[in-house]
Amino acid sequence: MGLEGRVAVVTGSATGIGQGITLALVRAGARVAGTYNSDPPDETIRQVTEAGGDFYPIKTDMRDRDSIRNLFAETFNRYGRIDIHVNNAAVQFNKRLFEYTEADYDWLMTVNVKGYWRAIQEVVPYMKKARYGRIINVASIHDKRPAGFDAVYGTAKGGVKMLTREAALALGPYGITVNTLSPGAVRVLPSAAKKPINHKPSEEKLLDFYNYPPGGFLSGRAGQPGDMGFLVVCMADERSAFMTGSDIRADGGAMMY
Repeated sequence: MGLEGRVAVVTGSATGIGQGITLALVRAGARVAGTYNSDPPDETIRQVTEAGGDFYPIKTDMRDRDSIRNLFAETFNRYGRIDIHVNNAAVQFNKRLFEYTEADYDWLMTVNVKGYWRAIQEVVPYMKKARYGRIINVASIHDKRPAGFDAVYGTAKGGVKMLTREAALALGPYGITVNTLSPGAVRVLPSAAKKPINHKPSEEKLLDFYNYPPGGFLSGRAGQPGDMGFLVVCMADERSAFMTGSDIRADGGAMMY
């Protein structure tokens, strides 16, 4: 698979899954504009530079439409096109249902659902002109399976899944596909930013998980950001045109049970 000549936007590219997606897209040949909110994405920049890629960081507040609009305007002004958009930026408070405050709820929904909706609205004009586009929304296996430890997060991810399907329906006539990636457990520890994210799965020590919930993985290990990046590259490829409105679950088999 190759994305040479393509331009992608990835929200939340400074760490974790977003960082893994950014590096995978770069290695596939795409030029990437990525968002950050507070801390500059120094580690992402370092790894992209080592890979010989092109990465353009843009400070963006996913709670603000003008900031989101500026993200795409800056990307287009720099590269002259936008082919791929990955909605990945999210907040997660890890609170149980009745521990959430009104402010918590509004903040999470504004970023995790409304931010995705706004980003789709703002990127679509660029894709419509080209009659081509790949939009990938990152959700979670908790869009289907309740976890208890973050009920509103799971609720928001369920909304992302339906947003994907509605957007796919609306944008199909313009050659734009919209799909969801639903990760299971992915290792995104704070220290992970200091380690390479492209290591081979065989290098990961097998975890002592049994093949049943909670926390079971038929793969024998938790996910890595690079695992998610590989799947996004597949979904972003021009040959993925026959897939839209779909949800790719990447959970090491945890949802088999």
